[in-house]
Amino acid sequence: MKAVPGSPRLAQESGGEASDALYRYHLLRAASERFQRDLGALDTRRRAEASHQAQRTLDLENLVLGSREALGVVIPPERVDNALGELRARYPDEEAFTLDMARNGLTLASLGLALRRELVFDAILQRVGARHPPVEEIDAWLYYELHRERLTRPERRTARHILITLNEAYPENRRAAVLARIEHLADQLRAPGMGGARRFANLAEVHSECPSALEQGLLGEVERGKLYPELDAVLFRLEAGHFGGPVETELGFHLIFCEHIHAATTPAFSQVREAIRARLVARSRRDYQKAWLAELRGSQA
Repeated sequence: MKAVPGSPRLAQESGGEASDALYRYHLLRAASERFQRDLGALDTRRRAEASHQAQRTLDLENLVLGSREALGVVIPPERVDNALGELRARYPDEEAFTLDMARNGLTLASLGLALRRELVFDAILQRVGARHPPVEEIDAWLYYELHRERLTRPERRTARHILITLNEAYPENRRAAVLARIEHLADQLRAPGMGGARRFANLAEVHSECPSALEQGLLGEVERGKLYPELDAVLFRLEAGHFGGPVETELGFHLIFCEHIHAATTPAFSQVREAIRARLVARSRRDYQKAWLAELRGSQA
């Protein structure tokens, strides 16, 4: 495939001040995307990495804008204005925006050109991606069959807990006192007719030193591995309607209650068909775009 100039004015901005400004825009974007920092905040190594990325993305942009697929791509002026407005909105005021652009060697004209090129580049890739091979029903079904384990939602448990914190600065939160307090609560729960979710919730609301006390100790639906390992091990041994502990973690001592056990579930294919298809379409589009870019590069070699 031989590249045919598609948007001459955009693709051939390769000399003098315009070329330098375009590179500066790509450099700013690389610093933000790669390091989430302003260009001036980068050290020598990161500046070199950003510079390398900027040159690569600028070269790719020039290549794509000069392709046959760029023919007929038109970006309305208002879209460029909107992109410029979004960029301006990242600054506290117009003066800060203007100063930063000047500090980085950009004018409104060069910035507008860079943004328009970026929009054209995206539009071309969208045009190319739309030609991806279609995703058939059998493709979605095969994905479902091969990824059942990934699609399965693991067992969860609705849990509540009571926490008494350890803090040697306060007599009532020293180790011996905390153990006595938590054991007293456990004894109340063990008393005949005194257990159950309602009793545990009431005790959590009054005695727990965790913010969850405001919701009667509720931790919600918990999967394995989401709590402290010590609590996790106890919770997933409990039967529904039972509590365990005291359990010690780095926070203090806990009682933990298993309110309900939610078995692992695998959704039916009909429930996830559209989500799977959307994922496969996105992957097919990306693969087609990559293949097109590789072919385009090859034509320039």
